[in-house]
Parts: sequence; structure tokens; C-alpha cells
Amino acid sequence: MTDTQRLAEALIRCPSVTPQDAGCQTLLAERLRALGFVCETIESGPDDFRVTNLWALRPAATPDAPVLVFAGHTDVVPTGPLEHWSSDPFTPTVRDGKLYGRGASDMKSSLAAMVVACEEFLRSHPEPALAIGFLLTSDEEGPARDGTVVVCDALRQRGQRLDWCIVGEPTSVQRTGDMIKNGRRGSLSGRLTVKGIQGHIAYPHLARNPIHLLAPALAELVATRWDEGNAHFPPTSWQVSNIHGGTGASNVIPGTVVVDFNFRFSTESTAENLQQRVHALLNKHGMREGQDYELTWTLGGQPFLTPAGTLLETVRAAVYEVTGTEPDVSTTGGTSDGRFIAKICSEVIELGPPNATIHQINEYVDLSDLHTLQRMYHLVLSKLSALALSSSTVHDKT
Repeated sequence: MTDTQRLAEALIRCPSVTPQDAGCQTLLAERLRALGFVCETIESGPDDFRVTNLWALRPAATPDAPVLVFAGHTDVVPTGPLEHWSSDPFTPTVRDGKLYGRGASDMKSSLAAMVVACEEFLRSHPEPALAIGFLLTSDEEGPARDGTVVVCDALRQRGQRLDWCIVGEPTSVQRTGDMIKNGRRGSLSGRLTVKGIQGHIAYPHLARNPIHLLAPALAELVATRWDEGNAHFPPTSWQVSNIHGGTGASNVIPGTVVVDFNFRFSTESTAENLQQRVHALLNKHGMREGQDYELTWTLGGQPFLTPAGTLLETVRAAVYEVTGTEPDVSTTGGTSDGRFIAKICSEVIELGPPNATIHQINEYVDLSDLHTLQRMYHLVLSKLSALALSSSTVHDKT
């Protein structure tokens, strides 16, 4: 059993369903303190949803050295029906070369690989030319109000410098390293309540059906081309997630219909512009805000993008060196905590194991992917440290 597997299994044993950390960060902090990291626990949120965050930093010998941060989350989604699992989700189990357990892929294996990569790197480079940080939360799978965003706000207020950040989200498709995320689309949700007049279905002239009122506008919303995307992002999409109207009786015209929808938007659109266009479309179809409808908005995150630069090119080179293949670079998929980190760090990428079984019953990661991922993280550390040393040497000579 490798050190990475051993640590991944220890993390899986912690039943850290959002927002519980269940001891994961304590375990990781013990390993990091032994390496010279200064560890700080930052708690946030109400008593019934208390979130645990860990900020750990191992300073470099020089105060102006660049800072590489490994980021991720210790929380996992609920297990679902236990009887559908082949083994207990919080008892790590190896079958046919795969490690099963909740969080095996999303993302306790990444955390284990990051820590072990640091341990091995610092054994051979006890005084690296860069500082190393860890930013961990137990509120990524939840509402994400008291997790990474809180730590980033605290770091901004302190003036903490972050140069590069690797988020361990499961980004790969078939094998570890075949896809890197260098950005994510923005997420904007809306809840639209269209108002009518409830009545007997046999007397429609005495009622006003809000579903009929909504239907033409809904058809146009579905058909609208919001933007064309660009070289880095696919076109913005609009999707209905829930729609509800009616009392449950077949002879009652409902008084309201409620539609939940979501935009996943590219950098070609802004949240403000999308909101304005939706309101204009509803008005076009004869609906007046406040009188005929109400619409509340929730901005889940702005889009972010890390263009070609030091971090992206270093990670691509490390992946190629370990696997012999060029990784795809993509911005597809859901949101991640990278959206918060990108506000205080100009270069943020995501690299983790395959995501085929994340959030599923019998979630697993291949044991071979644990070793591959640890080697990639180790190589990135080595390459960035060498770059930092080279830059520092040139600066000293000048």
C-alpha cells in the first residue's frame, strides 16, 4: 500500500458529509505541521451549519518568494441508500484494483496525493524557493457561503499573496491527467413566479391561468441564443430545473406557477446583461414585474479563466512527462471553489482524477490514479520551485 492510498483511506473513513469535516482537516494538519506548515483553523457559519476551513502555509526562506497553493474540500455529498452500496461508503474497500468509498474520487484522493507529494518534495528540497499553502474547506458540496470564500476574504484583508493555485477537483475523463480545467463558466439562478387567478377549470373566464400566460415567454427563453461563446467557453446555456403549478386537483386553474432555472454563462455575457434580457423578454410577452410576475436571482459565481502562462504550461508539461500524452484544457463542467480563489490569485487551474463515478453509488478511484496524481503534483512542485530559484538567481545578479 502506498502512502497516498493509506492517507486516502484514512480520509474516506471520516464521514464528512457537508458541512461536517469529521476530522479530515485535523488529520491533514498533523501531517502538514510535521513539514513546517503553520496551520490555522477558520470556522464560519451558524451553529446548525458550522463550516471548518483550514489555511496552512509553509513560508519560503525569502519573503518575496512566489506562493503555490493546493486547494480542495474535505466534505462529501450524502451517500444515498446504503443498501445500494456494495460496501460501506465510509469503510474504504479495494476491489479489482479500485478504491471504493464516498469521496474516493471527489476529492479525498486528490488531498492525499497533494500532501504526500509535498512530503516527498520537501524531503529532497527542504528549503525550496517557493512558499506552499493549503486551502481546504468543508463547505464546497453545500451552499459554499462559509467555506473557501470566507478564507479568501480573510487572506485578501491580510494582504496574503497567492501566485499559483491547483484545485484538486476530479477533472479527468478516462485517465488521470487527460483533462485540465483552466476556468469555469459562471452560474446564475433565477426563481420566476408568474401570478394568475385561481378558479374552476370549467369557468376559465372567471380565472387567469398563469401557465398559459407563461407559455409563450417560456418557449422563447428556451429558444434564445444568449451568446456564441468564445475560444475558451461554450455558448451560454439556459435550463429549467424545476417547474410547479397547480393544487393537485384536475379541475382547478392554478393561481401561480413557479419556474426554477439556471444560466451557465461564458465571459461573452455578464450576469447583469442576462438578467436584463430575461426581464425584457417577459415584458415583451405582456408580463409586468410586481403585478404579473416576481423574479429573484442568485449569482452562484462569476466565470473565471487562467490563460496560457506559468502555471498552466507547467502543469501541462508535468502531465505529459508522467503520462506521455497532451492533456485537453477545458472550462466545461459545474462550478468549483476556483471561482473564489481566482479573485485573489491570477493563475488557478484544476487537476484531479477521473470524474465518472463522483456523487454516485459505489464511487471509486483506480489505485493507479493515486500514484499518477501524486507524481504529477510532485513534478509541478519541482518545476515551479526550479523556476522560482532561477528567477531569484537572475534577480540577485541584477
